Amino acid sequence: MANREELAVIRGARAGRVDSQLALGRLYLFGSAGLPKSLPTALHWLDRAAQQGCAEAWQLIGNHIPVDLARDNPQPVTGWYELAYDGGLVRAGLVYAQLVLGALNEGQCTPAQRAKALRALEDAARAGFPEAQWLLAREHGAAPPETDEPVARAPVASPAGQRWLRQAADSGVGAAQFALLEQDWNAGRWSAWLERALPLARALAGSDAAQDHAAARLAPDEVLLLSRCARLVAANEAPHDVGQDELLRFWEIAAAEQDRHAQFALGLWCARMRVDGKRIPGSHGAANFKKAVRWLTLAGEQGLAEAWYALSRIYIKPEFSQRNVLEAQKYLERAAEMGYRDAQLECGNAAWRARRENENNDVRALFWLQKAAAQACPKAAAALRKLAPRQPGAWKDMGGLAGRDLAAHPLLAARLELAVAFGLSRAEALLLDIRGADRGHCLVIDIRASYGRSRRRLISVETAQERQLLDRVALVFENVDCGPGGPEGNYRQRLYRLRSLLPEMASVESGTEEPEESPAPDGDYSLAA
Repeated sequence: MANREELAVIRGARAGRVDSQLALGRLYLFGSAGLPKSLPTALHWLDRAAQQGCAEAWQLIGNHIPVDLARDNPQPVTGWYELAYDGGLVRAGLVYAQLVLGALNEGQCTPAQRAKALRALEDAARAGFPEAQWLLAREHGAAPPETDEPVARAPVASPAGQRWLRQAADSGVGAAQFALLEQDWNAGRWSAWLERALPLARALAGSDAAQDHAAARLAPDEVLLLSRCARLVAANEAPHDVGQDELLRFWEIAAAEQDRHAQFALGLWCARMRVDGKRIPGSHGAANFKKAVRWLTLAGEQGLAEAWYALSRIYIKPEFSQRNVLEAQKYLERAAEMGYRDAQLECGNAAWRARRENENNDVRALFWLQKAAAQACPKAAAALRKLAPRQPGAWKDMGGLAGRDLAAHPLLAARLELAVAFGLSRAEALLLDIRGADRGHCLVIDIRASYGRSRRRLISVETAQERQLLDRVALVFENVDCGPGGPEGNYRQRLYRLRSLLPEMASVESGTEEPEESPAPDGDYSLAA
């Protein structure tokens, strides 16, 4: 409770006396025996005293009132900080710069005010204020601005911005430290990154938040720091003083904070294996597959395809008590569907080995091998050349069609175009069921039902032009019966039509077709099969 002297000051302040308002503001600013410390109340009375020209009032505001309280004050107080800065108070200049630059983001600041704010910020930074150094680094593009909107591209940092960023980081500003670490990480400067990151990681690993995950959670930047440290240590990029126990500590903390890379690494360590299922050379101790399955499942559920692939390798291990080939295949296909190259290669090989169980497994095998080959997998590319080779067809080019009008025979013209593009033999070109052969990623060439000497084979659709050609030909054959009962007739009828229209193209393929026969008299095409 206020004493008599303080009550008199309160009455004088309410009466508008400037000395009483200054005294009351000072009492609330520092607290007293009868009045509690209250910065908002102190700012109220100091502001009223400053409005009556009291220089000491705005000096107290500039030296002791923080920027957050100044922003939330209903009355504009930026001018008091400016006056205090003009009077030589560097801390007041820092708050003035924060208020002005905040107003600039809202479009309420003039260029002159911004220039003065930057000068005040530089004075505060040179005086050793870490927050001023960090703000200057952001102003010079060394760190992205604090905004809820996504940043389209990283700003280009100037030398001055980099200098202030390093000073802010060395002064202990956490945001500056992480911004500098991100620059080193993106540039691949592992030694510089570890030199700054390892002390931070060790401090985090021993913090209360790391000791008790239920009580407090680490920030996302801190979790990422631990995870990256562990990855570099595992890759032998770290100094030799980082032991296995410390590495596991980093992994465990980051994994408990739901970092998927740490969960994946911890799962592999528990299984004592690499991602392909082979045991880690020189590893000691028995593998704990149950714990490994738990961590790998968590990593896979967060979108890490290699975690599902590692799980598939665990489930086919004979020493795993819950060995299950069907589960292994399920996880393998999940990894392949998520784009993991090794899983795609393994799915392709497995489907090809099972083609005798289901003839269409070769189509599935080709699909996965194409996916793996698209990611520069040499084994998949070599397998594709063996599984779906491009064979020379009956026609090397379209020269035989020059000057020929096939508008009256659109089905035959479409077949010839496919034959040239995909290297089809004469029988394949004439008998192929176009709609049934197109599987999207490949063509299934199977005319055994109509031409017994042929073999089933696959042809990859390799380019966008080939895909467009197939789509265009499919429209031509839409609602057309490609069988012998359709408008094209049986094979001999189709062959006779080809010979009649393009005799030189029908005779280029020798030794691969059945013996030629003449058409029936009077143009009758209904020959016995």
